Amino acid sequence: MRTPLPQAGAPWAELKPRMVDYAQGDVRWRDGKTAVYVFNAGPDVEQVQKEAYALFQSENGLGPVAFPSLKRMEAEVVGFGLSLLHGPDEAVGTVTSGGTDSITMAMKAARDYARKERGVTGPLNIVLPRSAHPAFDKAAAVMEIEVRRIPLRDFLADPQAMAEAADAATIMIVGSAPCFPYGLIDPIAALSELALARDLWLHVDACVGGYIAPFVRMNGGDIPPFDFELAGVRSMSADLHKYGYCAKGASTVFFRSAALQAFMVFDFKDWPGGRMVTPTLAGTRPGGAISAAWAVMNFLGVDGYRAKQGLVTGARERIEAGVTALGFQVLGSPKLGITAFHHPDVNAMAIWAKLRERGWFTSVATEPPALHLMLSPFHAEAADTYLADLAWALEAARTAKPVQAEARY
Repeated sequence: MRTPLPQAGAPWAELKPRMVDYAQGDVRWRDGKTAVYVFNAGPDVEQVQKEAYALFQSENGLGPVAFPSLKRMEAEVVGFGLSLLHGPDEAVGTVTSGGTDSITMAMKAARDYARKERGVTGPLNIVLPRSAHPAFDKAAAVMEIEVRRIPLRDFLADPQAMAEAADAATIMIVGSAPCFPYGLIDPIAALSELALARDLWLHVDACVGGYIAPFVRMNGGDIPPFDFELAGVRSMSADLHKYGYCAKGASTVFFRSAALQAFMVFDFKDWPGGRMVTPTLAGTRPGGAISAAWAVMNFLGVDGYRAKQGLVTGARERIEAGVTALGFQVLGSPKLGITAFHHPDVNAMAIWAKLRERGWFTSVATEPPALHLMLSPFHAEAADTYLADLAWALEAARTAKPVQAEARY
């Protein structure tokens, strides 16, 4: 039944308890029971997020002349990201509202570049591995671009098969660092070679990995080249509100040069309101998302991020060892914060459902059916509890009927 707007307003002292009551059915992410949607870096980071966001929650990034503070903070945040991702001196970027926004704007730039610089006409297409994020399909649907998803090889992108699928109408090829379903970094170096040999626009989707992989490498992790150090990479997406631990929604989209970024920007002046220039899909840009990103990144610094990401990878390694001992098979060789693991004898969805009974809300993979975790620093404290509950769920699921995971929106 539809709820009408109250005739008279209510005091905040009455509304706040109602909101807290509404949240009683939500997952207990502060207890580490959630391994998707929320990136829990601890109460200190959460406090910085909230206070920095509140300082600029009414300001609008759409107006950099009116709010030069936001313009300055955005420029510094972009600089932080480019310095981590081997951006050349001429590289540029923009803060967006999220990974889908970043991916959409990168595709818009690649499309316009193909039309204006390469003279491509008629139907266009993008070539990407089957594991690439559906945000590419969403952007393609908006822009009426054909999507060519290529089968994986050992859960990774297959550069040779992608090369065979690309043609003169291909505006972009895609690699993930890492992909969401398996947490694996595609062979970006091979894709870079393909991009250079065929003059193709290579976009690296590092929405998940952009703000963790550099620090894992600093900590001694074996992270292959995946960013602008590879000459074939023209654009990248990296989410601040994932492993950057910034407030939602905040992401970054980067370009190798300002000349390439220029194809992303929307510039319109043929209307009575004067010129409108927007660098992202959105018009209004919440100042709080920009200010919180600036504050969190300065609060943590390189040392803070290295410590947080060390907790993430440590939790992942401990969980992978534990699930292997329980008879699961880890898919591929994850190196960052995502891991997926399949059990050859027990239905993954049944295990997932039993874990929900213990308060866990995690994701799943479907090819093959597997449990999926996107870990946060706080999971270093919750890993043993998860493994104990997983052992219980595994036994409970052995005789359970197959179930489907809930839809995730």
